Amino acid sequence: MRKFNIRKVLDGLTAVSAVASASSAAQQQQAGNRETEIQETLQSEHFQLCKTVRHGFPYQPSALAFDPVQKILAIGTQTGALRLFGRPGVECYCQHDSGAAVIQLQFLINEGALVSALADDTLHLWNLRQKRPAILHSLKFNRERITFCHLPFQSKWLYVGTERGNIHIVNVESFTLSGYVIMWNKAIELSSKSHPGPVVHISDNPMDEGKLLIGFESGTVVLWDLKSKKADYRYTHDEAIHSVAWHHEGKQFICSHSDGTLTIWNVKSPTKPFQTITPHGKQLKDGKKPEPCKPILKVEYKTTRAGEPFIILSGGLSYDTVGRRPCLTVMHGKSTAVLEMDYSIVDFLTLCETPYPNDFQEPYAVVVLLEKDLVLIDLAQNGYPIFENPYPLTIHESPVTCCEYFADCPVDLIPALYSVGARQKRQGYSKKEWPISGGNWGVITQSYSEIIITGHADGSIKFWDASAITLQVLYKLKTAKVFEKSRNKDDRPNTDIVDEDPYAIQIISWCPESRMLCIAGVSAHVIIYRFSKQEMTTEVIPMLEVRLLYEINDVETPDGEQVPPVPTPGTGSNPQSIVPQSHPSTSSSSSDGLRDNVPCLKVKNSPLKQSPGYQIELVIQLVWVSGEPPQQITSLAINSAYGLVVFGNCNGIAMVDYLQKTVLLNLGTIELYGSNDPYRREPRSPRKTRQPSGAGLCDINEGTVVPEDRCKSPTSAKMSRKLSLPTELKPDLDVKDNSFSRSRSSSVTSIDKESREAISALHFCETFTRKADTSPSPCLWVGTTLGTVLVIVLNLPPGGEQRLLQPVIVSPSGTILRLKGAILRMAFLDTTGSLVPPAHEPWREHYEDKDEKEKAKKRRPVSVSPSSSQEISENQYAVICSEKQAKVISLPSQNCIYKQNITETSFVLRGDIVSLNNSICLACFCANGHIMTFSLPSLRPLLDVYYLPLTNMRIARTFCFTNNGQALYLVSPTEIQRLTYSQETCENLQEMLGELFTLVETPEAPNRGFFKGLFGGGAQSLDREELFGESASGKASRSLAQHIPGPGGIEGVKGAASGVVGELARARLALDERGQKLGELEEKTAAMLYSADSFSKHAHEMMLKYKDKKWYQF
Repeated sequence: MRKFNIRKVLDGLTAVSAVASASSAAQQQQAGNRETEIQETLQSEHFQLCKTVRHGFPYQPSALAFDPVQKILAIGTQTGALRLFGRPGVECYCQHDSGAAVIQLQFLINEGALVSALADDTLHLWNLRQKRPAILHSLKFNRERITFCHLPFQSKWLYVGTERGNIHIVNVESFTLSGYVIMWNKAIELSSKSHPGPVVHISDNPMDEGKLLIGFESGTVVLWDLKSKKADYRYTHDEAIHSVAWHHEGKQFICSHSDGTLTIWNVKSPTKPFQTITPHGKQLKDGKKPEPCKPILKVEYKTTRAGEPFIILSGGLSYDTVGRRPCLTVMHGKSTAVLEMDYSIVDFLTLCETPYPNDFQEPYAVVVLLEKDLVLIDLAQNGYPIFENPYPLTIHESPVTCCEYFADCPVDLIPALYSVGARQKRQGYSKKEWPISGGNWGVITQSYSEIIITGHADGSIKFWDASAITLQVLYKLKTAKVFEKSRNKDDRPNTDIVDEDPYAIQIISWCPESRMLCIAGVSAHVIIYRFSKQEMTTEVIPMLEVRLLYEINDVETPDGEQVPPVPTPGTGSNPQSIVPQSHPSTSSSSSDGLRDNVPCLKVKNSPLKQSPGYQIELVIQLVWVSGEPPQQITSLAINSAYGLVVFGNCNGIAMVDYLQKTVLLNLGTIELYGSNDPYRREPRSPRKTRQPSGAGLCDINEGTVVPEDRCKSPTSAKMSRKLSLPTELKPDLDVKDNSFSRSRSSSVTSIDKESREAISALHFCETFTRKADTSPSPCLWVGTTLGTVLVIVLNLPPGGEQRLLQPVIVSPSGTILRLKGAILRMAFLDTTGSLVPPAHEPWREHYEDKDEKEKAKKRRPVSVSPSSSQEISENQYAVICSEKQAKVISLPSQNCIYKQNITETSFVLRGDIVSLNNSICLACFCANGHIMTFSLPSLRPLLDVYYLPLTNMRIARTFCFTNNGQALYLVSPTEIQRLTYSQETCENLQEMLGELFTLVETPEAPNRGFFKGLFGGGAQSLDREELFGESASGKASRSLAQHIPGPGGIEGVKGAASGVVGELARARLALDERGQKLGELEEKTAAMLYSADSFSKHAHEMMLKYKDKKWYQF
């Protein structure tokens, strides 16, 4: 543990950043003489940055696979991501370096491996026997494009079909090409005069591995004899083929076509289909062919012992069903069920009891991968109900617009949210357990609870349990239900300030201890919620309307005309500036016909039934002023101990007492300064820069003449149309060198740099408000986009009934502090350097009986005066972080004792003061991609890692740090990426991650039966080694494909684990590539330690038991 004397730290800081000026040095030395020493325990070795887990639905999915023995599901995406799902709580994210789309996935069933085929014509072999899967081998095709792959069960030879119509064969152990090639012209010979098109299907006959069924896009299907190297049968059809599936007995197969038909063929009758079905075609009279339908993109043919087979297909609807949702069709005997989906179908798979293709399949479920969802259908229950999905895949149900992250929450919070959320669950799900149940959970090393809150475009808010690197939805709150829905589009443009999503959430302020919640929405509305376990009906929704204005003085217009001066009566104390109402406003226009005193949204005037959970305490709306819409809210804070909520925008600040339902403060930003305004600015007319304004800081009298053309600004009715950042974070973004630069002067809602100063940070606390103060008192610290910090004093009445009767008195203190760049975050430390949390009231049920109310009157809020025990001589420290620098200021003296310039060329997007290892630090994320942490109070740099350049505003809007070294952001519209900057968490991560691969016995092969064994007709095996091995087929052309050793070989991992990286790993991988046999290991425990050997041995045992008794070489 190091002790830091302020004078010593000053010297170190001067060396680290050349920012300390002579005057501040003198100040700091004076401070150093007075201040006590503060022990700082955090060192740079406590910090390390790494990704932990990714939650949510895989963005832009493109491929699907399932291991029926391990019970693991794999999903590939268009950006080269790979997501693996086991039992709820076991999931994994991997990424192909190239970023090319995944076109197909194939499990090596029960081997702990997966083959991925990518759109850049590469094949990759993934090892799933380690907690973080890695690529063992890759193969890059140079001359041909991969279109389809097939790996037979318990085979090491992968068939690869190409766009040219050829089939190559890859040894999945060594990832090398066999010399055996099936050329398209040999396959079709004279059956067609033209090229048959790309290979769209490959599969071996379930009863005879020596017969390979090849489907070409044009409609030709060939049954190829692998031994004799010629086609046994050719089946031709007029319509293009999309997919093919076998009956398990190997005597029939089914094809799906582009005209919405299915053709069933007998293997030995190639001249015409045995049966043609048009599942969705209208049967016409006179025996005519049904009308053509949309293509059937995929078909599966699954048999059952007890009844009729299942034919399951996607697509094939008739063309006249315009606007109908995508469907999955399940045909079983004479019944046909059409299951509508919410999104288009990417792929589907039928889950069956057996991995053997030559046995009755016994299907029990269908996994349907949709564009934005994953659905599992229970085939065993009547009506085909869906399974309740246990994975957190609904993050994007409505687009995420903001995000907050809370670690180390009160222990009773998650159970409370879960109990009210459990009542919201839908009914009618399948009664069965979720069938994707593979893998094992990791070891939980974290004892604290974590909650993530997401705000959405439809006005909904979701609370998630994020403890121990898992994610589970707890409770959903719909904030839009307090407002009237507009029935027709004609009445919307009049009041809405956004084209769409008028209820979208922009800012969330939450007090976990009191459970008070406050949200700010895009339509300049604020809603305060109180948590209750009891249902209640609110007869009249409490509501306030606030007229937050911007002062207008006479300024020359661009064409030289003079605008008449506008009177500016009164300030925030003027009663006209407040319009408290308990019902929607009826005043819709001012005397000159401009829209005035109208909120953007209309609050319901009928009784509102409120379920247990979050219930409305108060709705506050900013109103239109003389034809100008209210500006969006840029900052928000709530304090349960004081009963206050405060919010600000680029016009000014408003404070509301939500207990008495009154507006306490309604001031323009300039008026906050009083006579201390450092800018000496003239407020300007909005017309000057043709930006929407929201009229003024002070009230404009109803009868004031306002120039009409000012209100005809082309942007005034459509300001800030698409919800992006809170205003102070709305930069002009120029993508240069993968980073962002920002022009301050054209901030989206600012008229110009000086006259439009937005409120960017708000913090309630109990501290010293003026230099002369001898004791701390409740106050509000206000930060602006111009780097100013102002302090407002709060004079609160005593608790109990007096709090509801006497007014809260608020007044500016005159204290002004300055930083470079917009203020982002403020916090306070006590004399020992510990964080002083804002005062809060503990949660209690609000609707109690009389006895409880009597007790409540005598109660005092917890930690309302956290500093009351301090002696008068003891001081505090204010920590202020702006988008350029951080300062630590001693209170009450207001001396800046530490200063750190965080960035010169970029700007900080998010700064949080967080606790870690029983200490605190400042964590920052910069637009240039750097994540940095600084000690407190000395602001020593502890971590600076280049992590992620700001490539879109979604990252800026959702990035947040929290306690215990946790952080997150929305990495795609559907996924949350979590990361840690704690070295301890990084070390424990391996233990916490789940295992995908578990040792499972492969089921017994189906019994051939006495007569089949006597007379033949059972499954025919094939010695593939003899056919495809180098000795039989020779070597493949070297220019056809290039072998690339994987970067994450198992041996490398094993070497690292045993402390011998490097040479051992390289030597062992070299042996693998030469195809040399590895020694057999008799103990299964040893086999698991040596993962690569285990891969070889396990497969070898399978081969000996069921197959052609050849070595697996790895």
